[in-house]
Amino acid sequence: MLMQLLKKGHLRLKTPFMKKILFMLAPLIVLMVAFRPVTSHTVSGKVIDETGSPVAGATVSVKGTAQGTVTKADGSFSITLPKPEMTLVISAVGYKQVQVAVKGRSVINVTLKLMENRLEEVVVIGYGGRTKQEISGSYYKNITGAPQGYYDGRYSGDLETNFNTEGYDNITENRFLRVTDNPLSTFSIDVDAASYSNVRRFINDGELPPAGAVRIEEMINYFKYDYPQPDGDKPFSINTEISDAPWNKAHKLVLIGLQGKKIPVGNLPASNLVFLIDVSGSMSSPNKLPLVKASMKMLVDQLRQEDKVAIVVYAGAAGLVLAPTSGADKTKIKEAIDNLGAGGSTAGGEGIKLAYKTANKYFVKGGNNRVILCTDGDFNVGESSDDAMERLIENERKSGVFLTVLGYGMGNYKDNKMQKLADKGNGNHAYIDGMSEAKKVLVNEFGGTLFTIAKDVKLQVEFNPAKVAGYRLIGYENRMLAKEDFNNDKKDAGELGSGHTVTALYEVIPAGVKSSFLEKVDDLKYQKNVTPLSKSSHTDEIMTVKFRYKAPDGDVSKLIEHPVRDKQIALAKTSDNFRFAAAVAQFGMLLRNSEFKSDASYDEVVTLARRAKGKDEEGYRTEFIRMVENAGELAKNHKKEPATEGISKIPAFHK
Repeated sequence: MLMQLLKKGHLRLKTPFMKKILFMLAPLIVLMVAFRPVTSHTVSGKVIDETGSPVAGATVSVKGTAQGTVTKADGSFSITLPKPEMTLVISAVGYKQVQVAVKGRSVINVTLKLMENRLEEVVVIGYGGRTKQEISGSYYKNITGAPQGYYDGRYSGDLETNFNTEGYDNITENRFLRVTDNPLSTFSIDVDAASYSNVRRFINDGELPPAGAVRIEEMINYFKYDYPQPDGDKPFSINTEISDAPWNKAHKLVLIGLQGKKIPVGNLPASNLVFLIDVSGSMSSPNKLPLVKASMKMLVDQLRQEDKVAIVVYAGAAGLVLAPTSGADKTKIKEAIDNLGAGGSTAGGEGIKLAYKTANKYFVKGGNNRVILCTDGDFNVGESSDDAMERLIENERKSGVFLTVLGYGMGNYKDNKMQKLADKGNGNHAYIDGMSEAKKVLVNEFGGTLFTIAKDVKLQVEFNPAKVAGYRLIGYENRMLAKEDFNNDKKDAGELGSGHTVTALYEVIPAGVKSSFLEKVDDLKYQKNVTPLSKSSHTDEIMTVKFRYKAPDGDVSKLIEHPVRDKQIALAKTSDNFRFAAAVAQFGMLLRNSEFKSDASYDEVVTLARRAKGKDEEGYRTEFIRMVENAGELAKNHKKEPATEGISKIPAFHK
């Protein structure tokens, strides 16, 4: 202002004194201009497809930053930029990515075009060996290869031409069991959802996932279900529903749903968190450490003054880079995160020991004490074998410190190891394939991910042989328990978080229905053959479900019994909960090529899911439908060819 007055001649320097004052003020004026506040800029708009339909769940991010948001069910979004001259990156499953220069605009509407894909042939040579693509100018991937290139707003690593070392355990599907021989079915709950986002990553990259990556219970439990909140001081409500199995009309499908009590964030106990971050050389690609840093900063934004965060890192060795710091000091915590860099080998065991030591040193009695491990699971120094890591975690969990395992990356992602760590550490496991998934796990589901309301939750189902000839539990293969484990309080089981839902499905063969799935065994010589109960015995009950659980800091379990009456309703009249869970289960069986899929089809999955989409405010169910459609196209083009020794041909889907 002063300079403008001088320039226009309205202010004249008539005395040396005035000149002296001007020269004294000049540095101050320069500083005020240099450090004037930068005005943020908010952009809102809508993302639609070429037909004009809204695209829910699309990622809208600010290019060159970790800032982003996700479109709502109506395709709308709103995002605040540091400055008006920036670029937005918009992407969604099955659509071409779009970049838009903001140029000071406040409203930006975007139309996404469908991704054009083409099939190419990949030759896989040997088990776990190098892969070779016969089409010139392309890189090579094997059957469990990682996505390459940026897609759906999720990070992807550099193109890899060497080995793919991703690790998945073999899953032996639960079979149908005769009720007369096996009246009890016992298992632990599972709130993990890592399998779903990992499967999504494969399909987004144009590949059907390996069977070992498809854990159907985790795919079902990725989604929220509209179960009622529990009454009184109970930690969860129990909900059941029965109808026909969509893929086999001769069978019934029984849904068991748990709804964890949702505790308002303000009422949650104080947190003592230790971020245990893998900074080894394997974490250097964009979909790993940079994504870890961005997602951890999102979590920091959710913390309160009474919460504390420490940061432990590990590569060739482990170290404490941030002592416990109040959640109110977000700048200090984020600066420590920003300063992390990747390099070196991976001494995971040492990192875990230091993280638990730190958590125990600052243990909050009655609080939420938790280690949050961020890694690709590729441990290779010190205690790194599955057995050694499991024993280490089992020993550390006795302290009352819980574990959350967040998996990142592809190409060397060790899904099997991550599962074991979470299971043994009284914890949960999520796979973070991009900022939208980080937001879901660490922001939208903050309480469920980090705050346990019940631990060692077990279910035991007793079937009524007058109603049921045989049954099988869909999924939960790595959560099965012996019937004796149900009453054994020393036996570890799954944890339920604040607001979490858990859904399990049983496929049931009604009494009197003949089925090839029920395999016969010879009559026993020394045992009395058991005959089904008469139809007059408990005729209105198909099964009884028993639950055991402990308080987060308890050692003695509580028992709840819930009889299920045979009140079957037509599939079309079932709840959205039932039909959508059935659609996801059917999709999982197709991906696994299950021997029990019967008449399942991708078209049936899409039809069932569309009719059960419900409100879908966050767009996750809409995204699921698009993913099933993409997988259906992949499956149509998946032609099996006879393999020669050491060489097999598979189709891969390339953008």
